[in-house]
Amino acid sequence: MPLPEHILLTYGYLLLFGWVLVEQFGIPLPATPVLLTAGGLSADHQLSFGAALGAGLAACLVADTTWFIIGRRYGHHVLRILCKLSMEPTICVRRTQDSFSRNRSLMLVFAKFVPGLATLAAPVAGENGMSLPTFLLFDGIGAFLWLSALLGAGRIFGDALKRDPSLLDWAGRFSGALVLLAIAGWFTWRLYRRRMVLRKLVQSRLEPQELKAQLDAGELVYIVDLRHPLELLAEPYTLPSAMHFSPDALTARHLEIPRDRDVVLFCTCPSEATAAKTAMTLHKLGIERVRPLRGGFDEWKRLGFPLDEVPPVQNVVPVSKVG
Repeated sequence: MPLPEHILLTYGYLLLFGWVLVEQFGIPLPATPVLLTAGGLSADHQLSFGAALGAGLAACLVADTTWFIIGRRYGHHVLRILCKLSMEPTICVRRTQDSFSRNRSLMLVFAKFVPGLATLAAPVAGENGMSLPTFLLFDGIGAFLWLSALLGAGRIFGDALKRDPSLLDWAGRFSGALVLLAIAGWFTWRLYRRRMVLRKLVQSRLEPQELKAQLDAGELVYIVDLRHPLELLAEPYTLPSAMHFSPDALTARHLEIPRDRDVVLFCTCPSEATAAKTAMTLHKLGIERVRPLRGGFDEWKRLGFPLDEVPPVQNVVPVSKVG
């Protein structure tokens, strides 16, 4: 008997609830094999499809509501922690914020199907003022669709086993090895990408004290604020004389960037990841004097260095004013 099936038959819906809950809290313990197995067991009525769906849905709503409340209280700080746990901090915060800006409801419905969005969607919704009832409605729809898809796939496989029991031997022989190989490959690839990004980052980043000294000496420095517009709504301050661009807009207008001075990029992402990635892109475009700021906006503010107030962001509508 395959291990997930044995565990599920022993501990039932409580295990299903706990496993999904742990994954939705951001712990890298994939719930997909357990959900597929539960769907397969429902074909023989050893588990109830509806009860399994209910247990998984309860786990998703508990975890997501918790992250929603944490996001509302602690803002982008909790997003930085979650991205560090994801082991691929280079784009996860900005990708989630961009998705939220384009279509909040649609993002919540499909977040669980997109790697990197599943855990981040709830705190981003909380950070940006979405009402709790609206969040629960669309997050619940998204969780229902995700759970139904996995349980349904398992149910189809379970029905196929009833027609041809020999499939069970094949699945038992190879499924465990394939799952372990896939998980190991996923971890290895993520760790490799993170290590390469951080190595290039360490070589090029600029200390806040060094930038402050340049500004005090009157040196010309081209400073670029790469933070997402949603972050400016909550904290409308930036470094002195900083220009605000998205990474895509900055690279698209790279011909306008001066080549005769340092170009300093900063953000609020873990390990200055967005700044580092953008810096690497600009290097490829022939801009050599570009450096990410160590610690980004948060470190500059923590050191008590001067900040300029920025005008209200016009292209992002606060969530509280919608619907």
